[in-house]
Amino acid sequence: MARRVLHSRVVGALTYPHGIDRYVEIVSPLLLERDVTARITAVRCQTPRSVTITLRPNENLRGIRAGQFVAVGVQVNGVLLTRPYSPAGSERRAASELELTVSTHPDGRLSRHLREHARAGGTVRLSQAQGEFVMPDRRPERVLLISGGSGITPVMAMLRTLCEEGHRGPVGFLNYARSADLALYGPELDRLAQANPALRVRRGYTRGPSALSGRFCREHLDAVCGAGWEGETFVCGPPSLVGAVTAVLAEGCLPPPVVETFTSPPRAPAVDPQGATGKIRFARSDRAAPNSGLVLLEQAEDAGLQPDHGCRMGICNTCSSRKVSGTVRNLLTGECSSSPDQDIRLCVSVPVGDVVLDL
Repeated sequence: MARRVLHSRVVGALTYPHGIDRYVEIVSPLLLERDVTARITAVRCQTPRSVTITLRPNENLRGIRAGQFVAVGVQVNGVLLTRPYSPAGSERRAASELELTVSTHPDGRLSRHLREHARAGGTVRLSQAQGEFVMPDRRPERVLLISGGSGITPVMAMLRTLCEEGHRGPVGFLNYARSADLALYGPELDRLAQANPALRVRRGYTRGPSALSGRFCREHLDAVCGAGWEGETFVCGPPSLVGAVTAVLAEGCLPPPVVETFTSPPRAPAVDPQGATGKIRFARSDRAAPNSGLVLLEQAEDAGLQPDHGCRMGICNTCSSRKVSGTVRNLLTGECSSSPDQDIRLCVSVPVGDVVLDL
């Protein structure tokens, strides 16, 4: 009822020109009309290099399938930082509860901020769920879930979903971590394996003693699934793990895996700074600078501006801004565009000659 009143035409007229969301955000971010926000309800640290955050999203989240990711945005020192993270919870609970387990990195501004400052009662922004790394609606009878490092979160979501659905077919769960103290979800995986006779869990440690030595190989596949196994495989992790799993399955004439990897798409070569021409004008800020040949996000920052940004690799779309005029080249595709009044992603766009931005 409160949401219907807040977003009625009368209230909209009274709050013109900013709209009700500008005022509601001050009081309760969870009531925003269009934005997806979530309140932090719990925070815990499973390992010395991770933080697990439980969230209660608002009603604008349209649901999440196990394996998908969301872009998480947090204001840090006046700048909106956004990174993609895969929820680890069952998709059956996504409407009321999300769980994010974030592995921290020395250069990860948002991951370090979340570990050091996330507290119950805080709020974060979310995108709608994205990604094709999902199980089919008709679940396979036999499932193998393989992950490396933080790639455990999307396959953990798949495992939890299968368990809550009462899946009775064989499920293998194989995770690689650097060491036992950095391995995520260990106690829960042990409990799930004890409660589900058809679930077999194995862990491999690349920098410590473990039952599975070395990298993924046929012996590891047999250890978690048994000889002669056939089924659907889902793997998330670094390219070396994905490549090893793909090769072993191909050698055994097994179906190729459904994969998700950590690398960003290959980029076309950037403009040579020595050959950059023209000027970049930031219309709203009334600033201008010679074209340095860098991506437009970096050129805006060099000019003293602070555009919203997230992944800096063309994934999260946080840095999307309006190009008023000029030509830009997309580093991901190599394509040039000269269309006026066009939204572009600043982090993967380089100017070709004069460009005017609505910044």
